[in-house]
Amino acid sequence: MKYLELVTTKNMVTAATGAGVMFLLAKTILAGLKSPRYKPEPIPLARLALDHHESTQAKDSGALQGLLHSLNRKLDDYSKNMILHGITRCVYLLETEAAACTYEDIKLVASFMDDPDMGIKIQALHALKAFTGVWKFKNRIQEFVPKILEVITNNWDNDVHIAGLRLLNGLQVPDNVHALLKKLMSSLMEILQMGSALAQVQVLKFLTMLVQKEVLLYDIMNCQVHPDFLNLFQPSRPGNLLYELLVFVEQLTEGRLAPQYQLTYQQYNELSLHEVLFGNDSRIADHLLSLVIHPEEEVQIQACRVILKLQLEDREISSNQNPDAAFGSFLAESNIGSPLASSTIISKH
Repeated sequence: MKYLELVTTKNMVTAATGAGVMFLLAKTILAGLKSPRYKPEPIPLARLALDHHESTQAKDSGALQGLLHSLNRKLDDYSKNMILHGITRCVYLLETEAAACTYEDIKLVASFMDDPDMGIKIQALHALKAFTGVWKFKNRIQEFVPKILEVITNNWDNDVHIAGLRLLNGLQVPDNVHALLKKLMSSLMEILQMGSALAQVQVLKFLTMLVQKEVLLYDIMNCQVHPDFLNLFQPSRPGNLLYELLVFVEQLTEGRLAPQYQLTYQQYNELSLHEVLFGNDSRIADHLLSLVIHPEEEVQIQACRVILKLQLEDREISSNQNPDAAFGSFLAESNIGSPLASSTIISKH
């Protein structure tokens, strides 16, 4: 079944008639394909008493090194937790001292991802995230990506998921972990479906980054999902979650259009992500149309972009024509610019 046919059901015509959808699509086209940059979420930093450090503005106060030197595995859980918390605070506030740290300091902090206490794991992830802001450490911290993935996928804890994925989203994923990612893809997809809203937002950002790696695209597409996966598109869900979900679907659509991907025969499992989103029986179009009228403008625009991409994809895959020609054909069929144009981006009469 063609995507153009999927989005021409009677229900959709009723749901998105008139110039409203046409206005949104035109606005989307004019806006281009720009997407807002990733903005790190603020990290809560509890007040920590540092007897030897009265002013965070003082140069070379020694506060950060003092905390690092006092950190060891023999401390009680409370002390480890608070010292790691203090390290995170100092890295953000004392740039000069953070830049003076060594790789051994980073390894010490990273070693606490192995601590049995969940709170200490989380604090270690927060501290590593803070150190990614120091340019000389960003590439070195990539060496810990396998361990970070292990912590995320071996512990069902929303705070661990959020902290670990926020850290990963600030790093480049090295090629040598692709094989590991293929093994862990089902666990990441489970976080997307069953995690908290904040964890879902972070895992969507991570999966969107992975989709752009050709070697991982099929594994993401063929990953098993729950039968009710499309419930993630319910308009009642948080706007930032819906936005990231739509960006993810857009990237999947673009990945399917890649020449290398189209040249290879792909066979998908019945309940794979591909079949749920792009299969003949997919109901994705209904859900997209429900988001075109979402109260948040970013969600509206992104939903229109995905609809546009699906229609252009249908033309390109079926006729293998030039994308610019397909786009022109689409505009002509939709009568965009005509004051009396009806909602032909959704249906054809």
